[in-house]
Amino acid sequence: MKDVNYELIFVNDDSNDGSLNILKEKMQHFPIKVINMSRRFGSGPCVIAGFEHAKGDAVIYLDSDLQDPPELLPKLIQKFKEGKDVVHTKRLSRAGENPIKMWFTLVAYRIINLFSDINLPINSGDFKLISRRALDAVLSSQEYDPYVRGMSVWAGFDQDVIHYNRESRFAGKTHFSIWGKGPINEFIRGITSYSAAPLYLSILFGFFSVIISILLSIYSLYTKFVGISAFGISGLIIIICFFSGIILVSNGFIGIYVAKIFYQVKGRPKYVIKDIIE
Repeated sequence: MKDVNYELIFVNDDSNDGSLNILKEKMQHFPIKVINMSRRFGSGPCVIAGFEHAKGDAVIYLDSDLQDPPELLPKLIQKFKEGKDVVHTKRLSRAGENPIKMWFTLVAYRIINLFSDINLPINSGDFKLISRRALDAVLSSQEYDPYVRGMSVWAGFDQDVIHYNRESRFAGKTHFSIWGKGPINEFIRGITSYSAAPLYLSILFGFFSVIISILLSIYSLYTKFVGISAFGISGLIIIICFFSGIILVSNGFIGIYVAKIFYQVKGRPKYVIKDIIE
């Protein structure tokens, strides 16, 4: 990329694996800026921090595990020169990953697109290019806990996709748990950040429960008058468990939305920077 002026911004999420020392060595040879967080804030706030400190006409962000190939950078830049504001990268294959996990990931993308107001490119990730005007639109959001992957889609503008085959992790292993900051949490955030559909589904399930209850009541009265044996204890347990499950899931989604409001109104910053090394 000799014809491109660029800066490299690394956001260090309070790591203790020696990454900072390596970056300090590389700063002697490359235009590197290191943003050190005061503690671990997670990938989302770190990405936002990098966005807010970027100065160029466009930004490209990717994880440092090298699963997403830097060799695609020229193609992303070429798409930007052609007038694209957001260029996603879509994985045709993902080496070293469990097929079952891949299937669940595909289903998760489709569910997010079905119930939310955005349309994520299937099997796209965080590796993408965002133009300055699209980035400004992303940063205009005041959400405390934004779903960063979806914000570039939400911003709109002219978007395109580049396909590639994803390699296995270059070194080490992921520190994301299945829950925590992991895929399940990201899936729930993907739905609840851009849609109130789960709340409407709760209403539909409520109407469904009322109808089923009325039908069961009618059936129970009918069996009483004609002398047919009504539901046994097993049937009652199944019915109670079914409707209890609906109630718990509905309350769970309501709790997620309330928690989002709670964190939003507290007005805390998304992250705190310890220092910036240039």
